[in-house]
Amino acid sequence: VRCLAAEPNPGHRALADLERRVTARGGGMRILTQNVDGLHQRAGSDDVVELHGSITRWRCTRTGRPVTPDPAPMTRFPPPSPHAAGDPEAMLRPDVVWFGEMLPAEALRLAHEAMETCGCFLSVGTSSLVHPAAGFIDVALDAGVPVIEVNPGDTAASDRVTHRLTAAAGIALPRLVAEAFGDQGT
Repeated sequence: VRCLAAEPNPGHRALADLERRVTARGGGMRILTQNVDGLHQRAGSDDVVELHGSITRWRCTRTGRPVTPDPAPMTRFPPPSPHAAGDPEAMLRPDVVWFGEMLPAEALRLAHEAMETCGCFLSVGTSSLVHPAAGFIDVALDAGVPVIEVNPGDTAASDRVTHRLTAAAGIALPRLVAEAFGDQGT
């Protein structure tokens, strides 16, 4: 319930604004996120790859089929799966990647597709320690793509990126978008 009550911050909204502007000019933009909260979508971003899944979606442990749970409190935990009726071992679990689990193959495919075609790679608010996502910076750099890191402090990748914006995403991203599109004073 607390995840559903969370609101996108100015950084989420700036990325959604950037996506709209880039798309309006005939380009494309894909957000690769390790977050599971859905705030990028709630801010208005359309092309979001959830590398670690979504806490607002659940899935059947037997079939893998997704379920969007009712926001009402669960009467049984873990809840039984509607996709495997009668199977007492089939239950629902959050559709997130837990430690030791592999990232979804489709999410990785979409991430690599984005890195192969992007003109600029933004690394925002991450420690650059969690793999395989931490390696995306090097994939982009190896392809000759400029990498802009947005983070209030140093990260494991700070010494390798092309440009650094040393500030919180909610401060740096709105400024970056405004400057990129000539919106001085916005």
